[in-house]
Amino acid sequence: MARTPLDLDDLVEHWTLLKDEQALVSGKRGATRLGFAVLLKFYTQYGRFPRNRAELPGEAVEFVARQVQVPASELESYDWTGRTVEYHRAQIREHLGFRECSVADAEKLTEYLAEHVAHKERRPEQVRVELLARCRTESIEPPTTGRCDRIVAAALRTAEESLTVLISSRLTAESVERIVALVAGGTDDQDDDGTAGGGAEDAPPVLAKVKEAPGNVSLETMLTEIDKLLAVRAIGLPRDLFIDVAPKIVSG
Repeated sequence: MARTPLDLDDLVEHWTLLKDEQALVSGKRGATRLGFAVLLKFYTQYGRFPRNRAELPGEAVEFVARQVQVPASELESYDWTGRTVEYHRAQIREHLGFRECSVADAEKLTEYLAEHVAHKERRPEQVRVELLARCRTESIEPPTTGRCDRIVAAALRTAEESLTVLISSRLTAESVERIVALVAGGTDDQDDDGTAGGGAEDAPPVLAKVKEAPGNVSLETMLTEIDKLLAVRAIGLPRDLFIDVAPKIVSG
């Protein structure tokens, strides 16, 4: 998808060097001066550094170049991988009060997402959006893409494990036994004395039958659906089992 060109209002709002920023740029020359300036303005707007030159809008580079009085073409000479750019990044982080994401930061971000986001939102892409927003709030430079993915996955896993423990704690021993029976095979093929009948071992789990599509409407299918409902109700789940669980999580 083509990027929408920046208009003058966008350039003035996001790419104008302020007085304190001009002081940071002073003393630098040529490509170094321009490279530092565009890194600074990009970071100010997005809370991270551009991954490469292609992420910098051409009109923004031209706009900044005029301010620092360096030809925009000089940016092609800027070294994106050497010691100079690392020094520039450190200067910019210090100026803006940001820091790189440490191991401790990653752990805290994971805990935050698990407690405040992942317990009601299971889509990784949405949890990632919240992760980046939290990084901005905490003045943390967003981790690499791979590290973000690991933090999101850990938060989702932690939230799911916590929810499992919570729901399990609300179940009685009798309900647990009935759930186990529901997923075990042969539970509906018993003799009158309660022992398994001859074909019990080969009978499908009741849960599998419950999940089957009802099929065409008929007296037989209606009776089958009633049996399914009775089998689920027989478990005896507490009414408040999912009272504080987001509906989208319950529905899967």
